Amino acid sequence: MSKARTRRPFRINFAAILLCIFLPWVIFCIMYAVMSFSIHYNSKSVCYLFVFLFLGLVAILMKTAVDSSKDPQADPSTSTWSIIIAACCALGWLCGVTAGDLNFFYNMEPYYDGANLNSYPNVDPSKMPGQQVMDAGQMSFVPGSRLDTTKAMAFHNMDTYCVAPIVNGQTVTASYDFWAVGLNCCSGHYRDNYEVVGLNQFGCGEYNNPKVLSGLRVMREDQREFFRLAVKQAESAYTIKANHPLFFHWMLDPDSELAAYMDEGFKYYVFGVFAFFAFMFFLVICCVVVLSRS
Repeated sequence: MSKARTRRPFRINFAAILLCIFLPWVIFCIMYAVMSFSIHYNSKSVCYLFVFLFLGLVAILMKTAVDSSKDPQADPSTSTWSIIIAACCALGWLCGVTAGDLNFFYNMEPYYDGANLNSYPNVDPSKMPGQQVMDAGQMSFVPGSRLDTTKAMAFHNMDTYCVAPIVNGQTVTASYDFWAVGLNCCSGHYRDNYEVVGLNQFGCGEYNNPKVLSGLRVMREDQREFFRLAVKQAESAYTIKANHPLFFHWMLDPDSELAAYMDEGFKYYVFGVFAFFAFMFFLVICCVVVLSRS
C-alpha cells in the first residue's frame, strides 16, 4: 500500500516580501536620479561609475541567488525569494537607467544646455553674423524683426522639419543666419519621401504674434541636422546664403519655456518613482499568489 506524499505548506516570508518591494525600488530611484539630473550633465564619468557600481551590486545578488538554489542544504523557500529579489533588483536597475536616460535626453539636457549658454539682447539679424553668437542659448532681436515666411522651407524625414528666416524688416541681409524652426508645423509639396519643394504655410511657434522678438535655441543635435538640410534647400530655392545658421523656437518668453523643461523633468521623475513602486508592489503580490498555489 503506497503512502500519500504530503506537500509542505507555503510560508509567507514578510521580510523577504518587504525586501523584494523596497530594495529594487531604492535602486530604481537612485539610478533614475543619477541618469536624469545634473550629475549626468556635469560629470558623466561619475554618473556611469554609479551605474556600474549598482550593476555590480545586482550581479552579486544574482550570483548569491544562483548559489543558494544549487545548495542542497538551503531552504527552498529562501532560495526562491533570493532569486526573485535578485531578478527584481536587476529590473529596477535596468528601468532606472533607461527611464533616467530618456528623461535626461528629452527634458533635462535641453534645460542644462539652455541655462549654461549665453543670452544675447537686441540682436540685429541683418547685421550680426551667426558665427559671433554661436554660444547663444536665448536671443532677443531688435524691434522690427520678423519671420520672412516667403522664404520658408521644410525637409521631410519621417517628421517635417520647418524653417523660416528671421529678418529685420525690409533690410537686405547678406547671410540669413537666424532661423525660426518647428516640427510638423508647415505644409509643402513633396517631391519624394525626403524632400519638400515649395511651402504653403509656416505655422511654427508664435509665428502669428507680432509682439514676439525672441527665441530659444534648439538644443537637440539630432534635430539640428535636419534643420540644416532644410536651410540648404532654402538657399538653393531662393538663391540666398546662410553661412552659419542658428535655429530658434520663436516665442515671446524663452525663460518660461526653459523652466518648463526643468518642470517636465521633475514631473516625470516623481511620476516614475511612484509608478515603479506600484508596479513592484503588484509584481510581488503576484509572486506570493503564484508561490502559494505551486
